[in-house]
Amino acid sequence: MKKFEAKTVDAAIDLACQDLMIERESLMYEVLYEKKTLFSKKAEINVYDMSDVIEYAQDYLKKLLLTFGLDSTIKATLDEEIIHMSLSCENNSIIIGKNGKTLQSINELTRLAVSARFKKRFRILLDVGEYKDNKYHKLVHMARRIARDVQNTKTTATLDPMPADERRIIHNALSHMHNIKTESVGEGKKRQITIKYVE
Repeated sequence: MKKFEAKTVDAAIDLACQDLMIERESLMYEVLYEKKTLFSKKAEINVYDMSDVIEYAQDYLKKLLLTFGLDSTIKATLDEEIIHMSLSCENNSIIIGKNGKTLQSINELTRLAVSARFKKRFRILLDVGEYKDNKYHKLVHMARRIARDVQNTKTTATLDPMPADERRIIHNALSHMHNIKTESVGEGKKRQITIKYVE
C-alpha cells in the first residue's frame, strides 16, 4: 500500500495515477482523511493493489481457522478478477462441513471481511482438497445431461437451489448449447437455475 497526500482527494488521486502510471478508473484506493479549514485543505488516500487484497484475505482466513484450532496452508491466485484460495489442513472435512455448508460460510465471512476492509466488492472462491473443483465437474456433467433432456422434450427444468459460484459454473457450461437458455430465479438461498428450451 502507498499513501498520497494533496490539497484535495481529487488531487491526491491524480498524483497517485501519475506516480503509478495507471488510469483513474483502475486505481484502487481508500480516503484516509480530508480536512478543510478556512485557511487550508488537506487530503490523504491509501492506494492498494490486488496483492494487498490477497495478502489481507490470506491473513484473515488463517486467523479465522486458528480460532477453530485448525492450522492451515493457503495458496491464492488471481484469475479474471476472482481470488481463488486453496486451503489444506490436517482435517479438511471439518472445513468442508455437511454438503460444503461450512466451506460456503467461511467463504462468505472472508469475502465480507475483505470487502469491508477495502470498501469494495471482491469475488473470492475457497476450495479445500479440490472439493469445489470436483463438485463443479459433477454439476456441469449433471446440468449438461438435464439440458439434453430439455432439448429433446422442450420442457423447462428447474435445478435445486445453489450458491452463486455454482450457478455461474452452470450458466457458463450451458451457454453454448443449441436451443438452451439458463436463468437464475428466486431470492437469497432459494435462488436456483431454470434450463429452458428456446427456438
